[in-house]
Amino acid sequence: MIDTTLPRLLMPLPGPAARKVVQLDKECLSPSYTRSYPLVVRAARGAMVEDVDGNVFLDFSAGISVVATGHCHPDVVTAIQKQADQLIHMAGTDFYYPGLVDLAQKLAAISPGKGRKRVFFCNSGTEAVEAGIKLARYHTKRDKLIAFYGGFHGRTMGALSLTASKAVQRKGFGTLLSGVFHIPYPYSYRCPYGQPAQSCCSQCSAVLESEIFKKIVDPEEVAAVVVEPIQGEGGHIPAPAEFLLDLQRICNKYGIILISDEVQSGMGRTGKWWAGDHAGLEPDIICTAKGIASGMPLGAIIAKAEVMDWPPGAHGSTFGGNPVSIAAALVTLDLIEQRYMENARRQGEYIQSCIADWPKRHRIVGDVRGKGLMIGVEIVRDRGTKEKARGLRDEIVKLAFHKGLLLLDAGENSIRLTPPLVIDEEQADFAVQTLESCILEAEHTL
Repeated sequence: MIDTTLPRLLMPLPGPAARKVVQLDKECLSPSYTRSYPLVVRAARGAMVEDVDGNVFLDFSAGISVVATGHCHPDVVTAIQKQADQLIHMAGTDFYYPGLVDLAQKLAAISPGKGRKRVFFCNSGTEAVEAGIKLARYHTKRDKLIAFYGGFHGRTMGALSLTASKAVQRKGFGTLLSGVFHIPYPYSYRCPYGQPAQSCCSQCSAVLESEIFKKIVDPEEVAAVVVEPIQGEGGHIPAPAEFLLDLQRICNKYGIILISDEVQSGMGRTGKWWAGDHAGLEPDIICTAKGIASGMPLGAIIAKAEVMDWPPGAHGSTFGGNPVSIAAALVTLDLIEQRYMENARRQGEYIQSCIADWPKRHRIVGDVRGKGLMIGVEIVRDRGTKEKARGLRDEIVKLAFHKGLLLLDAGENSIRLTPPLVIDEEQADFAVQTLESCILEAEHTL
């Protein structure tokens, strides 16, 4: 039973029950799953996770940024139970639900821009990206797409074509969607063009007009530019506001759809509804999922009404907008708005104030960055050379597990801090102190 707000470890990890499950898992589940350490979960509440041996951990992964209101929030659980007792499924593609309208109106209301919006529901982030691709191509009658190195947009074939995070994610799957072009993402702390950091944003957006549109593809053939305002899988890297707004200007100039992938960065995680809100971004299409329903499978695209102009039958989803997931989402959005978005901003600022000097104090910390509770810590061999140190990063994540802190990697050499938006300062302190102790241990091995 989880009756603590901080970790409680009863034995060396993994325990006997966990070892048994891990062994059985190896025999019968797909080897494509990525597991950083042998955590076998039995229950979870708030920001705490209990394994099958009774050990309790502090979760700073939130199920890959999914459980925004914490694990099994009582209000969300009640909404799920009530809806499951009334109606589980009837297919929103063919019939009508009140909840579909209610949630669509809510999503439209919190999306940027004053114009009317329309919403399409699906099951996940990758499905949202697929829907965004199809809608952009349908609306513009163009077929080319531009995405960014380091971006992660999903694993289905269309979304995978945009993804350029790790080669292993694309290896072995043959020819992907044609007409996809990738350009450098603006790392505010390390310019891909060797420019000073403050000029990086203009260089990256300018490459579209100065290089891509002149030498590779005519802008009148480009359906969409797909960007993460904060790259998640790529290393939790925020794009400069100037870059995002210049990207929007270019898209507007050439009639290109700007798709903002907020699957990981949306739903209040950064202290605002959308990471793009920090820059005043008004994309044509927003892709969302993960935190939208606190653990229930749900995704959506929110588009300007004039953009979402496809006819009946052009796109659909059997389970997208499932009544139980919709019920969870309606409660989740209310909780985020009333309580947890502000907490994400406050706790995120607190954590970043605690770790801001790590690149100066720890020779293997190359950078810390992020917004709200979407924070990345970059691990390097030495801060002088900035040589990426994936092995050290992986070791730190494992060390943290054995101290009761659940973390995940991001990008080539970064650690992501993405806890549920419900954490308090005591939990933030534990996470910061534990992670720093793991960094010190890793430094001593060099």
